[in-house]
This record gives sequence, structure tokens and C-alpha cells, in this order.
Amino acid sequence: MTEREKMLAGQLYDCGDEELITQWHKAKNLIRDYNMTDSDNAKEKDRILTELLGGRGVNLWITAPFYADYGNNIYFGNNCEVNMNCTFLDDNRIVIGNNALIAPNVQIYTAFHPTNATERFGAPKEDGSFEFCKTQTAPVIIGDNVWIGGGAIIMPGVTIGNNVVIGAGSVVTKDIPDNMVAYGNPCCIIRENN
Repeated sequence: MTEREKMLAGQLYDCGDEELITQWHKAKNLIRDYNMTDSDNAKEKDRILTELLGGRGVNLWITAPFYADYGNNIYFGNNCEVNMNCTFLDDNRIVIGNNALIAPNVQIYTAFHPTNATERFGAPKEDGSFEFCKTQTAPVIIGDNVWIGGGAIIMPGVTIGNNVVIGAGSVVTKDIPDNMVAYGNPCCIIRENN
């Protein structure tokens, strides 16, 4: 099993793997280019997103700056908007449904590390340095017609259902079912979204 396969399977994997580092650098270069492209140059932005993302529907708008780890693990449905300064750590799949509205400064994480330092770094080398830290992942799935408020953080393994509103500043640590308004730290269901 390759380190990428381990990564996508949620197993401990080595972030320093050559294949992963190559894709990481490719994504960082594409993201740099995207963030530096003139705002009105829709053709070039579209070209970069086509090369960067794993897949997408029509009418995707991402306002720069935008940040991601690999890019190719991010999938959008139709009619999605991502506002400025969002960070998607797509070490596993981030799947976003149709008609999503993602406000500024939203962070979506799929990666996490063992809490035990020895498991995270292994034994130190002779010179006292460590290998890349070991990482695990869990996908994030976001349904259709979801609005995620500014500054929200979506943690690894979370599924957000259809027709959900996540309030600004929320830290979403658990699944949110369909048709709910939820907010807080940790994010809690407040009421149904009619």
C-alpha cells in the first residue's frame, strides 16, 4: 500500500513520502498562481482550478486567497462559492455538494496527528532530529444547500447534511444532520432549518 493509499484510507502515513511531497508542491505552485491571477481573469482561474481540484460542477467561484494541501482531494458540486482566505487541508476527501456558500476564513481539516509524541514523530535520530510527523485523516462531507459562516472550523471526519447553516465562528466536531441551524464551540444544533 502506498503512503497516498494509506492517507486516503485513514491509516497512519508518512507526509514526507516522495509522491505526496511532489503533489503537495504542485498544489502549492498552482495555488500561488491562482492567488496571484487578476480577479477578472476568469479563463486563467478556471484553467488553474481544473488542474488543481479533484472534480467540480459548474459555476464555482473561489475568491483569492485560497489555500489547500493537495487540491486533488477536493470536490465541488454546482453553484458553489468560497469566499476569501479559506483553508482546506485536503489530506483526505473534502466533498462539497451543490449550492454551497462558504464564508471568509473557513477552515476545513481532514488531517490529524496521534496525541502521543512517540507515535507522532517516532524515535529521534542520532543527531536529535525527527522524521516528518505521522498523520491520519478522515474525510469531510458537506451536503447540498449548506451555508458555513465566517471563521467556522470543520474538523476531520465530520459530515454536514443538506440544508444546514453553520454559524460564524463555530467549531464543528460532530456530524450535523439535514435541515438544521447549528453554531457554537463546540458546534451544537440550535433549531430546525425550515
